[in-house]
Amino acid sequence: MRIVVHAFDGITMFHLAAPLLVFGEVGRLRLAEGWDPVVWTEDGRGIRTAEGLRVDDVAGPDVVDDADLVVLPSWPHDLPPTDPALADRIRAAQARGSRIAGLCLGAFPVVDSGVLDGRDVVTHWGAVDELARRRPGVTVTPAALYRDHGDVLTSAGTASAIDACLSIVRSHLGSASAATVARHLVVAPHREGDQAQYVDRPMPQPGGVGDLAPTIDWALAHLDERLALDDLAAHAGMSRRNLTRRFAEVTGTTPARWVLTQRLDEARRLLETTAWPITRIAAACGFSSAVTFRQNFATAFSTTPTSYRRRFAPSPA
Repeated sequence: MRIVVHAFDGITMFHLAAPLLVFGEVGRLRLAEGWDPVVWTEDGRGIRTAEGLRVDDVAGPDVVDDADLVVLPSWPHDLPPTDPALADRIRAAQARGSRIAGLCLGAFPVVDSGVLDGRDVVTHWGAVDELARRRPGVTVTPAALYRDHGDVLTSAGTASAIDACLSIVRSHLGSASAATVARHLVVAPHREGDQAQYVDRPMPQPGGVGDLAPTIDWALAHLDERLALDDLAAHAGMSRRNLTRRFAEVTGTTPARWVLTQRLDEARRLLETTAWPITRIAAACGFSSAVTFRQNFATAFSTTPTSYRRRFAPSPA
């Protein structure tokens, strides 16, 4: 997996570091070979970050020619037009079969290249209006964390870049590897791309009815059970309406959507790590039948549980 990360004068250290950290951790944890990302600039010269530090160990644009993944982790805050040479490189890479990732404001050069025309994109919530004005041929999704079309991915701002990079690890190496990376980075192992990028997260009072942590932990430990809205509300000591409101504040999604996401994520883990039959996995994850499980799995991941297992299950020794 040859990964190249674009840098420019004035890029923030965080935006540059996010993909380097996530993808570099894959190699450091020996989860796969060849995941060591390379930083490149358009002239092959070093850059100075927004914080004033020099980054001189960089490559030139020729490294894009044989890259499997081209990451544009940010863009200058004044949102200048993309240099035609960079736009050409993005288009050529996508045409060759390379995957393109525009993180945060890095969605701007990706969109400028035209590879997302006719599709939906994500960027930092503060720049959605400008992106929509700049490229009417795309549909800007204002609230999602990231949007992955397989060949091209865009993400919202700041920490959402980590979610997007973990999503790429997951799509190539499986959810177990992504969870291992996330655990070492001490971040959430999986947040759905259509989860809200900006939600209120008031600090709950310990022991108060507003604290959802015990209910979330309980639900994760009982995914094989029904977990209807009434069940969650009863455990949290809230009304259905109050639980739904608090869930949206804390997780950015509905209780039902959150439960389904956790069921499917656990199903992926079991497909990767066990030889259980599909019917047993369906029951363990709370699906009413193997048919319902297969339907939800195919809708979420565009593949069948059997095909997923064939791709990610470890080979026998």
